[in-house]
Amino acid sequence: MKDKRILYVSSEVVPYLPETEISSMSFEAPRLVNQQGGQIRIFMPRYGNINERRHQLHEVIRLSGINLVINDLDMPLIIKVASIPKERIQVYFIDNDEYFKRKATLTDEDGNLFSDNDERAIFFAKGVIETVKKLNWAPDVIHVHGWLASLLPVYLKEYYKDEPLFNESKIVTSVYNQSFNNSLNKDMLNKIKFDNINDDAINVLEEPSYNNLMKIAIDYSDALIVGSENIPEDLENYLNATEKPILEYTNKDEFGEAYTTFVNNSVLS
Repeated sequence: MKDKRILYVSSEVVPYLPETEISSMSFEAPRLVNQQGGQIRIFMPRYGNINERRHQLHEVIRLSGINLVINDLDMPLIIKVASIPKERIQVYFIDNDEYFKRKATLTDEDGNLFSDNDERAIFFAKGVIETVKKLNWAPDVIHVHGWLASLLPVYLKEYYKDEPLFNESKIVTSVYNQSFNNSLNKDMLNKIKFDNINDDAINVLEEPSYNNLMKIAIDYSDALIVGSENIPEDLENYLNATEKPILEYTNKDEFGEAYTTFVNNSVLS
């Protein structure tokens, strides 16, 4: 992994949010690559329940200030950054007052999904890509974790398909069992179509369920990782039908070696 540039895009990362399969792996994988001499960038949303003072987040003025168009509305992009203590890994936070100021992550206090999670996912995908463009940092691998980040592969390969910075980038998506019930906003499909993304690529989002979001991420990824011991049967079957390289679920003790081998031999080769 030495000198390889790996971009991690995740809906959650420890120590900024509580420990889950996604937040833990979104920290452990970058730390592993960092220790092997790789170059790392991590992106996540700046949810309102992240303590900016404790984690020493600060705004990066030179990266902030552009507007992203979401469903025909201009939404300001704010970029904040922090460093994971003792690891020398920078974490970039995608922020916007309308989408991320509320003191919660993906659901309200009653456990109901926020009605604008669809727009938050679009904003997050576009925000990450626009920020990496401003950094002029061409990643060898882009590793996606969590359903809020699941639109990044399709946006990168459809909306940003003519962006030369990502010409050589390989996309890896980890598929977890950390899902949600019901579906996101039923108008999600039209909001993505507003960006002139191929209808055939996203028609499954007529029903914007967790499984269907992940199917689009699978379709537009170059390789896949099973991040949970058990995943929904529908997704398991979908993965089995693909001919893309897949790293099957590996326990934490064996993950480091398996991940390194997979990225070197199946993703970058």
